[in-house]
Parts: sequence; C-alpha cells; structure tokens
Amino acid sequence: MSKILVTDGMDKGAIQALKNLGHEVTEQFFEPEELKEQLKGFNVVIVRSATKVRKGIIDSALETGNLKLIIRGGVGVDNIDVVYAESNGIKVRNTPKASSLSVAELALGHMFSLARFIGIANVTMREGRWIKNKYTGIELSGKTLGLIGFGKIGHELAKKAKALEMKVIYNDILGPAKDCPEYSFVSLDELLTDSDFISLHVPGDEDESPMIGKPEFTKMKDGAYLINCSRGSVVDEAALLEALNSGKLAGAGIDVFLEEPTKNMELVNHERVSVTPHIGASTKEAQKRIGQEIVSIIKDNL
Repeated sequence: MSKILVTDGMDKGAIQALKNLGHEVTEQFFEPEELKEQLKGFNVVIVRSATKVRKGIIDSALETGNLKLIIRGGVGVDNIDVVYAESNGIKVRNTPKASSLSVAELALGHMFSLARFIGIANVTMREGRWIKNKYTGIELSGKTLGLIGFGKIGHELAKKAKALEMKVIYNDILGPAKDCPEYSFVSLDELLTDSDFISLHVPGDEDESPMIGKPEFTKMKDGAYLINCSRGSVVDEAALLEALNSGKLAGAGIDVFLEEPTKNMELVNHERVSVTPHIGASTKEAQKRIGQEIVSIIKDNL
C-alpha cells in the first residue's frame, strides 16, 4: 500500500482508518528544507495551513517520482503550487465541505464579540475594572452583512445571519449564485459602501496586492466592522490599523494574518479587535469530517 505523510496533524480516527486500509502513516512536521528530502519517500502528503508545498519541494519529490497525491485538509489550496504539481502528474485535492460550518460559526462569533464588546470586556473585568457604561453595543438584527466570496463558507454564514434577521448582500467572482433569491448580489463597491459588517471568504495570494486596502476602507461606512477568517494576505494590515485608529472602522474580527504566527502585536492588542490564532476549522466536528473526507479522497485516488 502507500506511504502517507501527515505534516500538520489529523483526526486520530482517520489516521487509524488509513492504517486499517494497510497504509503506512507518518505524523511529523518538517521545515521546508527537510521536507524536500523527506517527501521523496512518500506517496501522499496531507497538509493543513502550516506546511507550504511550493515548486522547490515538488521538484525534489519528482526526483524519485513517488509522490502521487497532495491533500490539503481544509478549504483553500493557496499554500500549494497546484498547477505546477498537477502539470507534473501529482494530484491535488482538498476538503472544501468539511470545515465550512466551523469557519462560518467563528466569523459569526467575532461579529457578536465586536458588537457587544465581549472580548475586551472579558479582559477588563479580569483586570478588576467595571466599566459598564463604555460597553454600549449594537444588535446584529437589522444590520447589513456583506459577504465577499459566496462559496460554501459564505453560504453557511448567510443562513445564520438571515436567522438573526440581518440583511445579506454578497459579491463573488463567479457572479450571482443560483437558487439564492433571499440574498442580493451586488457590485463590490456597493457592498463596501452599504454593509455594516463585511466578512471575507476568498482565497489569498501572498504574491498579489491585498483585496482590502486603504481605497476599500475609504469606501466603507463610518463605523463598519470587518471580519477576516479567510487568508491574511487578503487584507492590508497597515491600512486596517489606520482605519481602526482613525475610527473609520468600529472594529475588526481577525483569525488570519499575513505572517503566522503573527508579530503584529499592535493589531493583536488593539482594543477594537477580536482576535483568534487561525482556528476557523479547529472544532472537533470539523476535524472529524476533514479526516473522513481525506480517507475518501485516498480511497478514490490510490
């Protein structure tokens, strides 16, 4: 059977399922230079967001020709040079369905945290400060949520927002979604100007300019909120700090950063920021679903 490398962790039940199928499974994270050498001996590599499978690593694996399949346990594949891998006969797969619900719930959690000062009030209460009058928040009901990217995660968040009686508008590179008349497709400019909350659900590219920078913040409503549970490269962190400090934005919920672990402590410690360490898919349920989907992918492709 196949030799499988799991670099960024995986559900233990799925690991056992792969072993029961006769595969040899190694769980080990490697730094890029070491990964180049180690990957030569494996047929499958399973990664999450920490491991990058770029051209140099793929070239090294091609020296032996053993590597046949790269699996990203999650939605995006921007940490993998997909076109290059597949042009050299290595399949690339991901698990787009498994974590959508978890990421949508985290985005909604950040919205609640910002709207009701849950995060910062938790900190000040633990410091012995009772400053109730400072934390007059807003209700989500009746507010407009703008979704940039309307894939599986966007759809899940839209359903939850609608249940909270929010108005949902969206923009997606693929255009209007089919069979979703309850949500309104709008231009990106219209979304930026009309939304009280903006949530990003798009792939990132570290080699391209951020989708949301100073020009986009300028177009937003005064007092809007930005939520980013997609990729750190989508938002210009310096422009985001400027928008927060000026009061243009009332707050930001951030799960992802350009550099991870982030060193941008000014952003992390900002009183108008609700922050988490890239845990969008980190629920027991999502990890189990991801594991099950990975096992199915291996069964179908090997």
